[in-house]
Amino acid sequence: MPTFEIGERDFLLDGRPFQVISGALHYFRVHPDQWADRIRKARLMGLNTIETYVAWNFHAPGPDEFDLTGRRDLGRFLDLVAAEGLHAIVRPGPYICAEWDGGGLPAWLFAGRSAEGGAGVRRHDPAFLEAIGSYFAHLLPVVAERQVTRGGPVLLVQVENEYGAYPGVPADERTRYLRALVDLTRAHGIDVPLFTSDQADDEHLSLGGLPELHRTANFGSRSLERLAVLRRHQPTGPLMCTEFWDGWFDSWGLEHHVTAPEATAQDLDDLLGAGASVNLYMFHGGTNLGLTNGANDKGTYLPITTSYDYDAPLSEHGAPTAKFHALRAVIAKHGPVPDEVPVEPGPAPELDVVLDRRVPLDGVLDLVAGRSSRTSSAAPPTMDDLRQWSGFALYGTRVEVDDAVLVADEVRDRALVALDGDPVGVLDRTTHAWSVPLPRRAGTLTLLVEDRGRVNYGPRIGEPKGVVGSVRTATRELTDWEAVPLRLDAAPALLGDDVWRDADADADAAPVAGPSFHRGTFDTVPGADHFLRLDGWTRGLVWVNGELLGRYSSQGPTGTCYVPGPLVRAVGNELVVLELHGAAAPRARFVAAPELGPTEA
Repeated sequence: MPTFEIGERDFLLDGRPFQVISGALHYFRVHPDQWADRIRKARLMGLNTIETYVAWNFHAPGPDEFDLTGRRDLGRFLDLVAAEGLHAIVRPGPYICAEWDGGGLPAWLFAGRSAEGGAGVRRHDPAFLEAIGSYFAHLLPVVAERQVTRGGPVLLVQVENEYGAYPGVPADERTRYLRALVDLTRAHGIDVPLFTSDQADDEHLSLGGLPELHRTANFGSRSLERLAVLRRHQPTGPLMCTEFWDGWFDSWGLEHHVTAPEATAQDLDDLLGAGASVNLYMFHGGTNLGLTNGANDKGTYLPITTSYDYDAPLSEHGAPTAKFHALRAVIAKHGPVPDEVPVEPGPAPELDVVLDRRVPLDGVLDLVAGRSSRTSSAAPPTMDDLRQWSGFALYGTRVEVDDAVLVADEVRDRALVALDGDPVGVLDRTTHAWSVPLPRRAGTLTLLVEDRGRVNYGPRIGEPKGVVGSVRTATRELTDWEAVPLRLDAAPALLGDDVWRDADADADAAPVAGPSFHRGTFDTVPGADHFLRLDGWTRGLVWVNGELLGRYSSQGPTGTCYVPGPLVRAVGNELVVLELHGAAAPRARFVAAPELGPTEA
């Protein structure tokens, strides 16, 4: 029977020292038809292990749902890792951060708790532990049967994630919570070593672990210094950097982050030369497809971009980068590396698409809104009250001639304000814009509110979305609200062919006004990756053949949307854009290469 153990100084695979040289590859950020390609390229860079988080909310979008099929087939992903001759590390959370919506914690966990989320989350709270128990009962058997002790690839399983950085939990409760997670993990058949990972400083390492769990550290520079800090907290056993940050994520409105391959390579060389194990975060970042991006809020709310390229060794579309070759050369100094090198992909197909059909959002509300979920109330409900865990909701009420100005306590995260369908202004969490002037006329006021991604790090995890608090005018507090969640993520399927057949036709050079859906078709090279530019468009969502690629924004930095090749066929491809503001013309362009935006000077 194969074994994997923690020795006095090394990991021991079947009793022999084993240096883990791993790379992070999140199956939920990569099209499943591309999993095998990305895993193979990890082996060609010299990695011997693949690490993945598991995003709880990806598998459990509702409290009575759990899906392990298709894009959520973790078992198939781990089997592909094994087929490539690699090992695996699984990090099931329950909290993962990962710049993912809510840090992977399902939003429904917080329903019915306090207005600012559940104090019991990430604590020794009976309701939270019961929910984790159900999650683990569905998930961990898939991992357990693929452990190295049963002939599979899984060497290690993580308990929680960077728990030392989570504020406000007393030390004794931290210990009880972590021990409860250990018990739940072991109860579902996990017998490989368990570990924790925390940022490489004394405070986080001391707060985030247990004596019986193997401590590892997260850092991206000054490797020897950080390993020395880790050794103070893990006196025996192998040293490991579980997140060796070889790049960084991007936020809308900021620059595209890059790091120098040479500096990263030197830090990796120092780490491996010291005999430590490593997991590159990320080896391949992928894409925040759909509405899955998270956000950070340290005084300014900053949602994460659709692209999760991360400036990783393998780019968003699976191409080896200069960093790939630099790190491969370092790994070759410390262990075997295959002779084969991944081929560079050629240019993507280039073509223009005219989106010649237009449907105003307000003309199809009945199709994209669930009538049974409409809510009438004196005060505006949150989106969580509507059980709308991501996306959009539409709020409506009446205003009078003398109301003059609209002021909201808070909107999470952005609202398009209209009066009788005419745009009035924007309420925006990032810019702290909480008021807009109103025309001096009576009418129906609407707020189209967008959840731009739930906070994935820090004390604001679990906060509700939508309109939070009261909404006032110059003369009164607004009451008598109607609110309805919108299923915009599934809009192309909900609209159907009949709607498009009867839709307005747009001239290919005329400006267009939103909120509105726009549709065009195109023929191209089947199975080829594409890069979509939406120059002249402002902000919204985009689909190819019914698959929501994610959000786009003229804010940048990202200039292109990645279209995975498996989504594209030879003829009759459908491109649908939901534009929230306006566009210079209903045209889009596929270009030869990605454009991720300007970098720091």
